[in-house]
Amino acid sequence: MATVDATEKQAADNLAAGKVIEIQADEAICFSEIADRVVAGEVLSKSSAERLLKTPDDQILDLLAGAFKIRQKYFGKTVQLYFLMNAKSGLCPEDCSYCSQSKVSDAPVEKYNILDRESLLDGARVAAERQSKTYCMVISARGPNEREMKAVEEIIPEIKEKYDLKICACLGLLSQEQADRLKKCGVDRVNHNLNTSADFYKSICSTHSYEDRKDTLGAVRNAGMEICSGGIVGMGEKNSDIVDMAFELNELKAESIPVNFLNAIEGTPLQNISYLTPNFCLKVLAMFRFVNPKSEIRISGGREIHLRSLQPLGLYAANSMFVGDYLTTKGQPPESDYRMIEDLGFEITREEEVATTV
Repeated sequence: MATVDATEKQAADNLAAGKVIEIQADEAICFSEIADRVVAGEVLSKSSAERLLKTPDDQILDLLAGAFKIRQKYFGKTVQLYFLMNAKSGLCPEDCSYCSQSKVSDAPVEKYNILDRESLLDGARVAAERQSKTYCMVISARGPNEREMKAVEEIIPEIKEKYDLKICACLGLLSQEQADRLKKCGVDRVNHNLNTSADFYKSICSTHSYEDRKDTLGAVRNAGMEICSGGIVGMGEKNSDIVDMAFELNELKAESIPVNFLNAIEGTPLQNISYLTPNFCLKVLAMFRFVNPKSEIRISGGREIHLRSLQPLGLYAANSMFVGDYLTTKGQPPESDYRMIEDLGFEITREEEVATTV
């Protein structure tokens, strides 16, 4: 035990000292060594994180082995499952270019107001049956109106009592008063994605700003809830934008980071964008693990499309995934996910994260 304590103390000292890992442009990378330094509390520079995204394809297994060393340190071989409930669909006044539910989308999605109590409870039942740790309730909106806030406040205590699920609410932009109310009724964490870097954000949305999103995350933290925030890769951004987002999430100390890969839905402004490869997606997941070693990293929307047959390799960097469908698109059958996890020798957990804090 003394050895563990000494290791953790050294990591804390290194972190406090701001020890930075700087990989030189012509330097051969030893991913295992860098992983050890990250576990010891050192942090990658942004330029070094960009180097990871440029890893030659024939070195990708070495990169993933380094990422897995970090993942195993904090999460072992466990996988946490999440279940998404589209509690209100379409009808959104925002113009996010990637979203099938936005006002600028012509995608043929269902449109309905917030679901009734029975439907939300039934979603929680399915989440529990699918071994999910967390039930994610999502509404399409700029932010919740009073009717939607009350519906959430009323149903969450009942869900938690009946199914013992963690609750993640994704309700759009929040005021501090709304965040405080969500905390009071039992919400464990709030999802509000940064989606991309501050520089690129104006390219994908004009009806609200990157700072609006950060303000919501600040309200979530001030209310005492955990932050779930990630982004979408493959919207036309530069590698530096992906890295900037990863570092911003580290600065926010996001407990949960969903990494989405753009599903270019027909009818959205980004419908014709498609350039991601399975190997690049794996490099992105690995980079997020090196930059956010103790955060839960979730392989999210678009994994089936872009990782394809390499999906299992993603769990060497990530430790979480959605099971079932997404908001307006289909996922692969849950049985395929269970089999994939079992074949990897990993195990589904509904326990608290095993990550240690430094």
